Amino acid sequence: MKYLVLIYSNPDTRKIWESMSEQERGVGWQAYAALDEELRAAGELVVSEALEDPSQGRRPVPSDGPFAEVKEHLAGFLLLDCRDMDRAMEIAAKIPEAPYGVVEVRPVKQLG
Repeated sequence: MKYLVLIYSNPDTRKIWESMSEQERGVGWQAYAALDEELRAAGELVVSEALEDPSQGRRPVPSDGPFAEVKEHLAGFLLLDCRDMDRAMEIAAKIPEAPYGVVEVRPVKQLG
């Protein structure tokens, strides 16, 4: 079964990241690399990506609103293929941002 792990950023988590030293940030990136490697070795990782800041995005249909005011934005994701939701939640708990409550796990809809 496939699960999408969504990792969000918000002003509070951004402040935490920006207050970290280069060494602390490096430890965070290493934690992600280690998790990716662990999941690849287990055959559970389909893809993992960090996303650029929302200011770099574009909309396919130009519009000047109305837009909902949103403080959180999608910062990255993992697409997993694992046995069940419990395993997906176990993996999501290993994400460095998980303690800040900005990680969500959603099953991928099975079509057909």
